[in-house]
Amino acid sequence: MTLNKTTPNRVWTVAEAKARLSEVLSLAEEEGPQHIGIRKPFVMVPAAVWEEKTRPRKPLGQWLIENMPRGTNLEALERSSHRPIPFIDETG
Repeated sequence: MTLNKTTPNRVWTVAEAKARLSEVLSLAEEEGPQHIGIRKPFVMVPAAVWEEKTRPRKPLGQWLIENMPRGTNLEALERSSHRPIPFIDETG
């Protein structure tokens, strides 16, 4: 299926879309999103396209853990400030 990302060639009226639903569905599958209505516009797309676009993303924390650098020797920088770092116990 090819999705046309340009302005649609046709905007179906609601009455046309109701009367020719099978054709609208076929065109959505073959040509891409079908635009229906002018005052209150709607777009009809195949379920597979909708699910691909609305699939939940991974939480940022999970993505960071899965994509953190591995196998590199990172050198710690020497602290130039003597301010205490919160939540770190430097006594032990």
